[in-house]
Amino acid sequence: MISSDLSLNHARQLQLAAQGLLRPLRRKALFDDLLASIRQMSLLQIDTIHVVARSPYLVLFSRLGDYPPEWLDQALAQKQLFEYWAHEACFIPIEDYPLLRHRMLNPAALGWKYNQAWMDQHHQEITGLLEHIRERGPVRSADFDAPPGQKPGWWSWKPHKRHLENLFSAGELMVTERRNFQRVYDLRQKIMPHWDDRLHALSEEDAVQQMLERSAASLGIFHPSWLADYYRLKRAPIATYLAQRLEQGLVRAVQVEKLGELYVHHTRYSQLENPRAATHTAILSPFDPLVWHRKRASELFDFDYRLECYTPEAKRQYGYFVLPILNRGALKGRLDARMLRKERVLQVRELWLEPGTRISQQLLDDLSRALTNFARWQGAEYVRMEALPPELAHRLPAVWSTGSDSD
Repeated sequence: MISSDLSLNHARQLQLAAQGLLRPLRRKALFDDLLASIRQMSLLQIDTIHVVARSPYLVLFSRLGDYPPEWLDQALAQKQLFEYWAHEACFIPIEDYPLLRHRMLNPAALGWKYNQAWMDQHHQEITGLLEHIRERGPVRSADFDAPPGQKPGWWSWKPHKRHLENLFSAGELMVTERRNFQRVYDLRQKIMPHWDDRLHALSEEDAVQQMLERSAASLGIFHPSWLADYYRLKRAPIATYLAQRLEQGLVRAVQVEKLGELYVHHTRYSQLENPRAATHTAILSPFDPLVWHRKRASELFDFDYRLECYTPEAKRQYGYFVLPILNRGALKGRLDARMLRKERVLQVRELWLEPGTRISQQLLDDLSRALTNFARWQGAEYVRMEALPPELAHRLPAVWSTGSDSD
C-alpha cells in the first residue's frame, strides 16, 4: 500500500531524483549520459555569464561530475540538440522540435524576441541576408560590421544582429554550432532538410499537452502552479491536463507536509513506496531547473533565492553571481565564486550557510570535496576562500590544492 502522506524531505527526494540530482554518478560520465541528462531535464537553459563555467555546462557538471564541456558543443553540432525559446533560450533534444515549432510559426507571440515592424522595414536586407547564407553558408553576428557611430551594449544591437535574431525566433534560421559561445546561424532547411510543417507540425494544443507532460516528468512532484513555468506557457490548460492524467493513473495526488496537495508523475511511483536517501552534493547554476522557478525553490526547499547580477552592487544582499549549494537533499548554502583563469584559482569571495544548518564533519567533507571537484573541472589548481561565516572560518583552510597539474 502506497502512503499518500509524504514528508517534506520525501517530496524533495522525488524532485531531486527527477532532476538527476539525488545521487552522484558512480562512474565516469559518457557522452550518452549528457544527452540522457538533458532529456531528463527536458530543457537546458543558456546564459552567457562566465565568471565561472557558463550555466549550461555547469548544470551538466552538477549531474555528471567531471566531463568534457565540448561534449555539449558536439551534441549541438551533431544535431542531437537544437536551440530555441522554451523556459528562456535553451538547448532542447532534437526530437522535441515539434513541441516548439508552433511558436516559430507565430513569433509575434514571443514579445520582444520578435519584431514584425523591423522585419517589414528591412525586408530587402533580410532577403539578401538569407540569400547570402544560402550561397556562402553559416554566419555569426560578428561577421557583419556595426554602422558607424553605433554604441556597444546589450540592447544596442547592430542591424544584422537584429535580422539574425528575428529570423531565429521565426524558425527560418537555426543555430548550427557555437564558436566561443557565439551563435552560428544556418538555414533551417539545411539543418532539418526532411521537416515538413504539413506532415510534422503539431497544433499548439497538442504541443502544450506534451510540454505539460515533459514538465511533470522533469519535476517528478509538482504543484499545479509550478507546471506552466517550465516552458513559460501562457493560459495552459493545467486543470484539464491533471484531470486526464489522474483518470489515466499517470499522475497521483499526495499530501505533503507543510505544502498540502501535490501531484506525483507516474515515473516516480516506485519512490513513493521505496524512497531513496539523497547523497549528492553539488554547486548549482542560478539557471538550474531545480531553482530557476524561485517560488518553487522557496516552497519546496525553503530557499529564498534570486540572482543579483542585475542588481546595483550597493543593493545586493549576497553577490554578483551567487551559486546555490545542494547538500544531501537540501539547499544548505550559497557562494559567490569567480574563476581566475590566468591564475588557475577558484576564488570563493564569500560563502553563506542557511540558518539552522548543522555543521557536521560530513558537511565539511562534502563542501570541500564539491568545491575541489568544481574547481578542478574548470582547470583550477587551487581553491581560495576569502570570506567564510564564523562557524566555518576555523574549520576550512583559506587555500587548498585541487590536486590538478598545470602540465
